[in-house]
Amino acid sequence: MARNYKIYLGGEWVTRKSKIKVHSPYDGTLVGTVSAASKEDFSLAIDRAHKAFATTRELPSYKREAILRAIADGLEKNLDKFAATMSRELGKAIKDSKLEVTRSVGVFRASAEEAKRIGGEITDLDWAAGSEKRMGLVRRFPRGVIGGISPFNFPLNLVAHKVGPAIASGNTIVLKPASSTPLVALLLAEIIDKTELPKGALSILPASPKETSPLLEDDRVKLITFTGSGPVGWWIKNNAGKKPVVLELGGNAGVAVADDADIDLAVQRILYGSFASAGQSCISVQRIYLHEKIHDKFLKAFVRKVKKLKTGDPLDPKTDIGAMVDRQSVENTMKMVRDAVKEGAKVVAGGKAKGSVMQPTLLTNVKPSMAACSEEAFAPLAVVLKYKNFKDVVSEINNSFYGLQAGVFTNRLKDVFHAFNYIDAGGIVVNDVPTYRADHQPYGGMKDSGIGREGIRYTIEDMTEIKILAMNLK
Repeated sequence: MARNYKIYLGGEWVTRKSKIKVHSPYDGTLVGTVSAASKEDFSLAIDRAHKAFATTRELPSYKREAILRAIADGLEKNLDKFAATMSRELGKAIKDSKLEVTRSVGVFRASAEEAKRIGGEITDLDWAAGSEKRMGLVRRFPRGVIGGISPFNFPLNLVAHKVGPAIASGNTIVLKPASSTPLVALLLAEIIDKTELPKGALSILPASPKETSPLLEDDRVKLITFTGSGPVGWWIKNNAGKKPVVLELGGNAGVAVADDADIDLAVQRILYGSFASAGQSCISVQRIYLHEKIHDKFLKAFVRKVKKLKTGDPLDPKTDIGAMVDRQSVENTMKMVRDAVKEGAKVVAGGKAKGSVMQPTLLTNVKPSMAACSEEAFAPLAVVLKYKNFKDVVSEINNSFYGLQAGVFTNRLKDVFHAFNYIDAGGIVVNDVPTYRADHQPYGGMKDSGIGREGIRYTIEDMTEIKILAMNLK
């Protein structure tokens, strides 16, 4: 039976008349009904968060650490519950859901570590005459109320990446999860509510986008951190006034496989990078560039493995690819495939869909101008292109509006550092796919992929202000 969920408003569980119904994208069953927050709820949450900040800013690091470790422990104990709920509300294969919960546990534990390491530095100020016997104490201080907006595709881990650093740095946070996948975020609130985090320091408010306007309009909100689509992210930036914003937006990740690469490793990892989570990841592999010497060998092995991937029921442990978030997303992707075929592309694997489940699809004979190459698919779709020269393939990877992460399979150091120096992306991954992300690394992009960096320590830097205490010791 579908559960009724309340919103978590500043430490209080609240029911509202307006509801959001969450259906399984796989079979359409009702997974849960959630109270929907209003503008007034967001304003009230901001008010409570602002008041709670007087307490959270004074919490010593060992208490912030203890709170975060308690959250991590609670998640770990309830891993199966969180994973099953995620697979039901999102359609993500259960193996991927379990991995996401495990990663989220790690995010909170890493946040607990970073809560002890914010620190600062001592700097000499006597660089010029007249400043003898002067020195500075530089420290970071929490900003206050953080406004967070998280997407549907990683409904727990990307919430953790906002909530964990906010708690670690002594801030408070009002977070809106995606309306299509709010359930695991509310389950997380149940765990946090049982910790020693001061009431009011956290709100989880599912709502329609128009109800979140207080996050932009209220001057007590000191930072907006958003993960989601480009059009929405840039709109937020243009309407946030003086507030700083951190935007983690889209991608169109390219990976190059050189002629000296370990082909078996490349096939295995690119298979994962292209199709895990039904390709619904900003760093999912979309463009595969193969050196002409290994093109045929790689493609033959890769197509064979793609055709063996199992699609279907996300709760089946044998399923590799579950459902996409909705049927419209499937149709948009299938149109991208059909348009590419009309322009001469060839479907060598997949190319079909049933309901919200799309087969892992691979296209060859593509052109960079095709939407399947140039736009973000956000689906289990990848294209294959051939190249001769490594410097040329770096230029081809850069031939994109996006610049989130890229991958290079090669053992030539000169090529590794050429890629590092010249690929316009926030992360270059060597001998692995751009889909790889260590949760504590700096993570973010260039160009249309966003502004700023996530990764616990780097998020904390955005969520804090630098102050200097300049001392005259004469």
